[in-house]
Order: sequence, then structure tokens, then C-alpha cells
Amino acid sequence: MKYLTEILASGHHKKAFVSGNEMLDNYLRKQANQDMKRKLAVCFVLVDSKAELVKGYYTLSNSSIPQDLIPVDFRKKFPKAYINLPTTLLGRLAIDHRYQKKGLGEGLLLDALRRSYELSKSMGSFAVVVDPVSSDAARFYEKYGFVKLPGSGKMLLPIKTIRPFFE
Repeated sequence: MKYLTEILASGHHKKAFVSGNEMLDNYLRKQANQDMKRKLAVCFVLVDSKAELVKGYYTLSNSSIPQDLIPVDFRKKFPKAYINLPTTLLGRLAIDHRYQKKGLGEGLLLDALRRSYELSKSMGSFAVVVDPVSSDAARFYEKYGFVKLPGSGKMLLPIKTIRPFFE
């Protein structure tokens, strides 16, 4: 299976990355490698193959979400004994300003969803969860079927929803 991205490595040029969101830029430049060493998240990058410039990136990690945050339509299918349900956290997703408005955000999201689906086959994860950094980001995720979780700011997309696209 071919992915659009690869795992962040020391040869990737990330210092020139500017997405327009300082928090996301600083994460890639200063924290992503540390998080990977600590096994807190894995950073996947889309690179310009000639210069190894990072065009965009996203992070994935294991997570869980309290069952009482999940909409009733989803929740009624889970045993009440599970206080928290296992999920995959799509923690960050950003595109360098030079590559924005070219469909790379969608490409990175689909790449992340494919990886999340594949992981769900060997590890418990009922959904992909995001915590959008802005209302624009929330609208982006809504276009792809993510559902807002009341009172948390988070959004989720059940694995069963994405399964048909990757089987």
C-alpha cells in the first residue's frame, strides 16, 4: 500500500515551513522529533522530493474519548462498562503557505484516514478524533463527515464510516 507521506526524518527541511499558524509551525520545527522519540505521536510529512522541503504534515497517536461525549446514536452500540472508548487522534495537520489551496490538505487527511483505518485492524480504535485549531479547520473536517462532540470542541469520524473507502 502506497502512502502520500513518510515519517519525519532528520533529512527533511522543516525550518522554512510556514503554514500561517505559529503553533503548528513551531510544533514541526521544535517539538515533533521529541514527541516521536517519546512515543507520544508520529509525524508524517509530505515532502518535495527534490529539495526535501516539507509541504505539509500531520500527526497520529493513540487516544481515547469519554463515552458520555459521544453522540447517543454512536454510544448506544457500546457496552456501558467502557467509560472511555479507544480512538486515533489526528493531532495536527498543516500545509506550508506555498502549497495551500492546491488540494494537499485533502490529500493529507485521506492519507491520515487510510493509516488510521489500517491501524484499527490491529489495534482498538472506533474513530478518528480531531480538535480543530480554528473555525476554518472545523469547517474543513465537517466537509469530510466529522461530527462535532457537544461541549468539547472535538470532532470525530467513526472508522466504520471510512472503511468502505479503503477496503
